[in-house]
Amino acid sequence: MHGLGNDFVVIDARTDAVEMTEGRARAIADRHAGIGCDQLILIGNAPDADVSMQIFNADGSEVEACGNATRCVPLFVGRDVLIRTQAGLLDAKAVDGGASVDMGAPRFEWDAIPLAYAMDTLTMGASWEDLPPPAAVNVGNPHVIFFVDDLDAVDSARLGPIIETDPLFPARVNVNFAQVVGDNHIRLIVWERGAGLTRACGTGACATAVAAVRRKLVSGPVTVSLPGGDLIIDWAPGGTIRMTGPATHVFDGEADWSRF
Repeated sequence: MHGLGNDFVVIDARTDAVEMTEGRARAIADRHAGIGCDQLILIGNAPDADVSMQIFNADGSEVEACGNATRCVPLFVGRDVLIRTQAGLLDAKAVDGGASVDMGAPRFEWDAIPLAYAMDTLTMGASWEDLPPPAAVNVGNPHVIFFVDDLDAVDSARLGPIIETDPLFPARVNVNFAQVVGDNHIRLIVWERGAGLTRACGTGACATAVAAVRRKLVSGPVTVSLPGGDLIIDWAPGGTIRMTGPATHVFDGEADWSRF
């Protein structure tokens, strides 16, 4: 499955439990020797929700949230669902061509991002090279957002991994490079923690739209244009984030489990 080109191997673990390790997830995600994906998703059972969702990045690390994968869940299950994730409960409803998800409320406290030490997260007292001071938002996972004048001039492939692994971010961080191109329109490129440059990042779109609204750069709902396509993000201060966008089933298949 994929959401705007951010692609997933989705495994149904509701009937039969699946043992997933970092090495196994990395092997499955390998695009040359495995099946190939940005993230591996396990759909299981939850006592307080319709299903649970575990998310493993291509490097095998388990993460708390993935907006594009969340939109795929109602399509995978075949109905609207309440999903238990490490980031909390997410309500996902099918819409024409995709899904709309309540991603919960963003957090802005420095230790909720988390950062290594206290600072303002709206305009951080830190930056890298000639990038402007960023904002930081946690939307179930950590994001840092740089608003730039010319997105095409940013060397995101070089700067992304430097910032992702900076000691300021003890849990590493998703790195968002954004350009405001209208009153409610943002262009975005995301270096995703544990996955690298991605065609789309749902939580990155959420975090970027929230940061832009907080800085009064845009008014919602916000169209966030990523290399893979557009997402609509709606958020008002004090509320939860609503993300709407496509989800696509590509194919079903079988693989020899012992190979992983």
